[in-house]
Amino acid sequence: MKTVLVCEAQVPFVHGGAEYHVRELVAQLRAHGHMAELVSVPFKWYPKEEILAHAAAWRLLDLSESNGRPIDVVIATKFPTYFVRHPNKVAWLIHQHRAAYELAGTIFSDFSHTESDVALRARIIALDTEMLGECRRLYANAQNTADRASRFNGVPAEGLYHPPRLADRLAPGPYGDYILSVGRLESVKRVDLAIRALANVPGRLRLKVAGTGTQAHTFQALAESLGVADRVDFLGSVDDDALLALYSGALAVVFPPFDEDFGYVTLEAFLSRKAVITTVDAGGPNEFVVDGVNGFSCAPDAAALGHAMATLDADRRLAAEYGDAGYARAREITWTGVIERLVGA
Repeated sequence: MKTVLVCEAQVPFVHGGAEYHVRELVAQLRAHGHMAELVSVPFKWYPKEEILAHAAAWRLLDLSESNGRPIDVVIATKFPTYFVRHPNKVAWLIHQHRAAYELAGTIFSDFSHTESDVALRARIIALDTEMLGECRRLYANAQNTADRASRFNGVPAEGLYHPPRLADRLAPGPYGDYILSVGRLESVKRVDLAIRALANVPGRLRLKVAGTGTQAHTFQALAESLGVADRVDFLGSVDDDALLALYSGALAVVFPPFDEDFGYVTLEAFLSRKAVITTVDAGGPNEFVVDGVNGFSCAPDAAALGHAMATLDADRRLAAEYGDAGYARAREITWTGVIERLVGA
């Protein structure tokens, strides 16, 4: 048995994949016989000039012991938790501060190409490189995340996949009359692309959207403007039982984020034996979705996604075939292997 602390940069009142990730990690460490606790420090990414102050707060923390008990391993997860001090620091990157990395200069980031923003980005990347270099072992939750660390920071990271939080409860059901979208309603998740795709699909196929976020009203207005408001159900936040039922009864799942690092949605869909419709620029989902085998990896435009939706709507046997292939892929991923790599022998 080892004593392990899992570090989380927590944005108050935000509960998404990253938050579920760290809590499930703590639960799995305990289930595998280790003594584990979660260490959370509030984090704000705005104004961006204050980001380094939040990183400094983590650097002030020495977690080598607690109340006289030595801590064997500290597992950092996302920026800036890996700034913490510990002689046996392991990073399992969920993501870095992506706005300062590949998203800079896009509509998904508040970093532009001004002199001050360029200097701040350079400082964040340099500090990340130094702090990640302190880690005894460096993993990432997806190869897309690992590739970023290699490309920008010059540090090698190994992709280490894990099952989604509801893995043991997800189950297949009938192939219904709706496509399911799950996730935060933010621009980078591109739910608007799924809505535009539905507008290209004739008939009565529906889109069910589970999630909340700052763009909810924008997406609702888009559905109205495209004349598909009566075919798009905005469900808001749903509990686990409702989410399981939604996955079980869907025809397929659409998940077209921009350059996602991992995304539970893909594996949750596969464990429900549902095909996944994603895009070639979605990042992490393409580490699992094989076009024409267990789903579709489309061009990031409404016509292409709409064609994929219509294809599955017209051929339920194909939807089941893709779902079965996805299920076989998802079942290869287990928590036991993850825990062994993170804490060591």
